[in-house]
Amino acid sequence: MLVRQLLSMKSDSAKPWIDPSLIVTIQPDTTMADAARLLAEKRIGAVVVSTDGKRPEGILSERDIVRQLGKHGAEILSYPVSEFMTRSVQTCTTGDDALTILERMTEGRFRHMPVVDEQGEMLGVISIGDAVSGRLKELAAEKEALTGMIMGA
Repeated sequence: MLVRQLLSMKSDSAKPWIDPSLIVTIQPDTTMADAARLLAEKRIGAVVVSTDGKRPEGILSERDIVRQLGKHGAEILSYPVSEFMTRSVQTCTTGDDALTILERMTEGRFRHMPVVDEQGEMLGVISIGDAVSGRLKELAAEKEALTGMIMGA
């Protein structure tokens, strides 16, 4: 399965509050408190940090916020996202293999990845849950095909 298929599956999502055509981004100078509020409001696990809304400059996850709260206390809520975001954002393209993306996420211990085009502009964001769901659908289709071959033989 390819990343483009994962993105298209999101549009068939059972989560009507998620608009797959909308990439949620925030400005680097947004406060951590506002970022946490946005994540809660949108019911998402991470937000892409981008000045122009097109190119990822960083990513901030719920885990990032919790870790910084644990390390530095509530005072970080007034700091800008740029202080704590992950700057080395891993990206993928629509032609990448979903299993490879799943392996990259697992090895890198991150859960969200922006999908970009040839110019580096974002087309969407996939989560590790999207990749796992895609893989499970592939396995179910393979099982069905093998069962059909065995029963038909």
